[in-house]
Amino acid sequence: MTIDYTWWKNATIYQIWPASYKDSNGDGIGDIPGIISELDYIKDLGIDIIWLSPMYKSPMEDMGYDISDYEDINPDFGTLHDMQNLIDGCHERGMKIICDLVINHTSAEHAWFKESRSSLDNPKRDWYIWKKPKYDADGNRQPPNNWGSYFSGSAWEYDEKTGEYYLRLFAKGQPDLNWESEACRKAIYNSAVKSWLDKGVDGFRIDTAGLYSKVQTFPDAPVEFPEQEFQPCGAYTHNGPRIHEFHREMHDMVWSKYDVMTVGEVGHCERGDALKYVGAARREMNMMFLFDVVEVGSDESDRFRYVGWELTDFKKAIQNQSDFTKGTDAWSTVFVENHDQPRCVSRFGNVKKYREKSGKLLAMLQTTLTGTLFIYQGQEIGMTNLPRSWSIEEYKDINTINYYKAFKERYSNDPDFKEKEEKLLDVINLVARDHARSPVQWNGSANAGFTTGKPWTRVNDNYTDINVESQKKNADSLLKFYQKMLQIRKQYKDLFIYGNLEILDYDNDKTFTYLKELPDAKSPKAYVVLNMSNDQVKYTPLIDGDFSLLVANVDELDESVLTPWEGRVYIVN
Repeated sequence: MTIDYTWWKNATIYQIWPASYKDSNGDGIGDIPGIISELDYIKDLGIDIIWLSPMYKSPMEDMGYDISDYEDINPDFGTLHDMQNLIDGCHERGMKIICDLVINHTSAEHAWFKESRSSLDNPKRDWYIWKKPKYDADGNRQPPNNWGSYFSGSAWEYDEKTGEYYLRLFAKGQPDLNWESEACRKAIYNSAVKSWLDKGVDGFRIDTAGLYSKVQTFPDAPVEFPEQEFQPCGAYTHNGPRIHEFHREMHDMVWSKYDVMTVGEVGHCERGDALKYVGAARREMNMMFLFDVVEVGSDESDRFRYVGWELTDFKKAIQNQSDFTKGTDAWSTVFVENHDQPRCVSRFGNVKKYREKSGKLLAMLQTTLTGTLFIYQGQEIGMTNLPRSWSIEEYKDINTINYYKAFKERYSNDPDFKEKEEKLLDVINLVARDHARSPVQWNGSANAGFTTGKPWTRVNDNYTDINVESQKKNADSLLKFYQKMLQIRKQYKDLFIYGNLEILDYDNDKTFTYLKELPDAKSPKAYVVLNMSNDQVKYTPLIDGDFSLLVANVDELDESVLTPWEGRVYIVN
């Protein structure tokens, strides 16, 4: 077997959310100089590539995913000079850096949109998606169709000046770009992409990479949630008719001219459609993020419609994520946290009784799976979701705030409102995006060492127990365990990064046991057994062979028993 050791396949990638990483100037907002101050920490962790979430100029309606200037930096985060120092600082340490590429939409403050909305005949009018109103039987103005925004309510915003609606699948200030316009596409490639590649950026995480092509008849969406006026519109906006044409054009016009890494956020699609995005011969993107794992238990059209999950659901999601590489020319990604997801130890572990132990188990899971590995800031120390005791007013994310507001408007007069509200708040406390966005907990001092000022969002109460400084000093800490597991992943990269996954106990509702193996039958195998339950369970190897323990998250092993949240990795000959 010949293995393709491309740099972005071998890499471990560390995602940074600038506002919450580290504040260098005391204004309460994380910034680029703060990131630079911790580059040695990131390198020592075992990281190869930094992924920087949006740092561009923005009014911050959606935390920087509403970009008003692709070629400038948000002043809260620093300057173009600071950004160049960060790029150079990564390269000087042998690391690479990728940025977020947000090109489904801009901010309403972007110069392109200001021109587009200035008149019906402006040359940039068709750079965004404008439609005339509809009118109901009583003559009341209505949006062009029933499409719902991902952030609640209508996906259309009325513009008084020109008397038309613009499409905005996300916030009011995030108008969707019209990829049907060739002039618009070329401007995107030059301004958002090439300008940064020429500054030394090594690639991009492509935001909402499945949304650029909309069905051009703009029909009403099927009614999925009858109690809502506006409906999920993914059938007409996700994996649209020209999406692969657009990605191939971007590859041919941009990616093919640089040695870059591209990973697209696609979210949900069937295997056949997914392979169109990331099959190497297709010339679109290197790899993609699907949400099978991180959104297990939630309705894919609405994360807050949460029904829970069984371990078999989790295994199926892991299998789907890992199997991209089987018999294909595609590549996989491995992640259980990012800026849009809750903390993995709260979501998939036991944060109350086995926080550190289950955190180590999840580290073992991640570092032994096939594909390029992504870790989110704070994950390496086991940062948790925000406390359930906090009020909804502590939440800052537009997605959470709008959803809760719409819920109150719909149910405030319901006799069971209080009960329904408590259930929703439980779900928000489990799956909201806010949990990933609390400041990184650097030490036990005021504001967790994140800032000397007032933080833009509240620091989690548990920072005195969970922080980088204390874990650096503790040889048995989760931070040290992550460092160890990342070293092991590189040491056995053929097995863990490139090996095929075979689940051995698919129907078991407590343990997750799998093999990592190469096609060569003579090669050693890795045998991973994870007790993802609060119970002690019997342990019997499910295959024959000579077992050699590589790593475990307990100091003493009982050869016949797995304690709660115990994990082991063996090499088997």
